Amino acid sequence: MNKVVWKDDLGLMDYKLAWDFQETLFKEIVDLKIRNRREEANLPTSNYFLFVEHPHVYTLGKSGDLSNLLLNENQLAEKGATFHKINRGGDITYHGPGQIVGYPILDLENFFTDIHKYLRLLEETIILALAEYGLKTERSPGETGVWLDVGTPFARKICAMGVRASRWVTMHGFALNVNADLGYFDNIIPCGIRGKAVTSLQVELGIEKVNEEEVKSKILKHFEHLFECELKAAVLNDSLNRTKIDQK
Repeated sequence: MNKVVWKDDLGLMDYKLAWDFQETLFKEIVDLKIRNRREEANLPTSNYFLFVEHPHVYTLGKSGDLSNLLLNENQLAEKGATFHKINRGGDITYHGPGQIVGYPILDLENFFTDIHKYLRLLEETIILALAEYGLKTERSPGETGVWLDVGTPFARKICAMGVRASRWVTMHGFALNVNADLGYFDNIIPCGIRGKAVTSLQVELGIEKVNEEEVKSKILKHFEHLFECELKAAVLNDSLNRTKIDQK
């Protein structure tokens, strides 16, 4: 089993371009697994962890309800936002500047074959990272993601999650609100859940701006420990036709 995970930070990237890039990496892994089974080979499959930040965008999961988007096409344009129906689980969510988005593209057969365990470990990664800022976050029964004050009238989500998996290969991931403009969540029913608020690390800490690079380093530390993997830095070429890794 290959437990090396190639990590890269793609910076600010259009949602569709990042989605296409994910699909390229995802297909590379799936195609190799199919080849291994067809040829009875044992070539190692790769694993990736991408950080990215998106311009304002709303995305609707395959099981989502379009009525949870409260804007029409003209209003989206006025907000400087785009909209995509995508192939992850979950309902509608928002991505934008000041939000840390993580896309682990893993062959889970390199780790464990349990999607529920995968989601719980992703949640735990964020819970442990936020604990370093003195925040007590937790899971909400039946609602994927990371929350504060679960079971109270003040319950609020700080990190949304939605994944896709096929042949035990994952894509999509989590979106952690760090310095995000939470006003953009007013234009949707987040994750299709009414009556619960959304928050950010900046709001919870009551400071002007959180160091996002510091947050990313904490996430990577806990991800590496929980998944018992080895993270290695790489430069990933976002070409749709090939993937190139230049090891640092």
